[in-house]
Amino acid sequence: MNRPQPSAGETRRTRRAPDAPRTPAPDHSRAPVLEALERHHRSRRYAFSPPGHKGGSGVDARVALTLGQDVFASDVLALNGLDDRRMSGGYLERAEELMADAVDADRAYFSTCGSSLSVKAAMLAVAGPGEKLLITRNAHKSVIAGVILAGIDPVWVRPRWDAGHHLSHPPGPEQVVEAFRRAPDAKGMLLVTPTAYGTCADIGGIAEVCHERGRPLIVDEAWGAHLPFHEDLPSWAMDAGADLCVTSVHKMGAGLEQGSVFHLRGGLVDPAVLRLRGDLLNTTSPSVLMWAALDGWRRQMAEHGRELLEDALTLAGRVREQVAALSGLVPLEADELVGDERAFAYDPLMVVIDVSGLGTSGYAAADWLRQHRQVDVGLADHRRVVAQLTHADTEETCVALLDALTELVKQRGTLPPPVPVHLPPPEGLELEQVMLPRDAFFGPAEDVPTERAVGRVAAEPASPYPPGVPVICPGERINREVMEYLSSGVAHGMYVPDASDRSLRTLRVVAE
Repeated sequence: MNRPQPSAGETRRTRRAPDAPRTPAPDHSRAPVLEALERHHRSRRYAFSPPGHKGGSGVDARVALTLGQDVFASDVLALNGLDDRRMSGGYLERAEELMADAVDADRAYFSTCGSSLSVKAAMLAVAGPGEKLLITRNAHKSVIAGVILAGIDPVWVRPRWDAGHHLSHPPGPEQVVEAFRRAPDAKGMLLVTPTAYGTCADIGGIAEVCHERGRPLIVDEAWGAHLPFHEDLPSWAMDAGADLCVTSVHKMGAGLEQGSVFHLRGGLVDPAVLRLRGDLLNTTSPSVLMWAALDGWRRQMAEHGRELLEDALTLAGRVREQVAALSGLVPLEADELVGDERAFAYDPLMVVIDVSGLGTSGYAAADWLRQHRQVDVGLADHRRVVAQLTHADTEETCVALLDALTELVKQRGTLPPPVPVHLPPPEGLELEQVMLPRDAFFGPAEDVPTERAVGRVAAEPASPYPPGVPVICPGERINREVMEYLSSGVAHGMYVPDASDRSLRTLRVVAE
């Protein structure tokens, strides 16, 4: 199930020393939370506590018609509902232990607030106010939010830029070494891999750089929950030497939206500190529905993950071949994405399709597919769409995708012309940080027309979504290239939801 990572750094660590006593293998046919929920259903309990819908009996019939009565029947209180007031049943604890075993972690923690919370908890466990943390600059907006909330002093690690495809890939070990030279007192590193385009980092090599300095490596692996379960997928963080890893099971697994797990291994991050810092952010009303879905997905992957993912990889290969036969569409192959100064590895379940040969943009292609063929893609940019396949896909779903793309090709000449986005060179995207992000975000600010924002210090992030990577972070000095890129992008379909003015006619900057 788990395989070595071919890397300049350390490879997969074994969980048990050769002379260590053997312990009984965990029973992955069990699903403690799901089983407890089944018993709860049979018990016909009377709840005089939240949730107020009382098992669905108080739900408007019109709501139940759409959502289903079973959703409400399983939406029960965790403490003094599914379990008793002391949580003495230990259902969650046992489910987390099974999850950790399934993916070669020492510990696993379920989160029902998404990886946006989990990654903040991971950061807080490693660095505090005013302390430095190495962070890859193509991190998700949730990471930047963590920087702001914690008052962390970020040391940006330069990603690998692919100027030809206008993509950023995760940094390599050499970029991390250079960042530690600039900040030898940094408390650790946060790495994002895979990207939303499926490109992956040399986690082993980067872990080795961190561990040589006695520093932990945090991996935001939101797109990689499936990676531990098939040897032909890129190695996942725990196998490659990372200390703390966050996964979004709802992205590439079968969790419900917001279902997330963070995993711990080794001794560089104190588990007590991790739990304490995570508790600062976590909800006191966790969703049993999400716990149950996480528990059930782990069981599914432990029992059948390899064959399910084998089928998905086969489907992805066929889709890529058939897309390549469509005039005007170019599926990017691993040899275009992986190599020197590019990504270290690539997840083939992310089918990246360049549509520029149709004389249109990825934004327009995504809109047409949704409106005319009921096909939704997860990501679109100025020249590409990304079709994400998982173990849930079938011949039928792939035929629907290919039929839709075939019809899209027939629309050549009628689709909106390419987006005239002003794409800056890589160096134009590397803004100078002149203030702590927290100071810029919470300090005195003013809204100015975007043409007057050049040269000013940003007081808010601006993150095209998806994938939600900030082009501008609070505390950075805005340059003309970035401002023209964002303004032209928004004018032609780019969505920037975190800016105060989503039209980007104005931008919030530090008051002078």
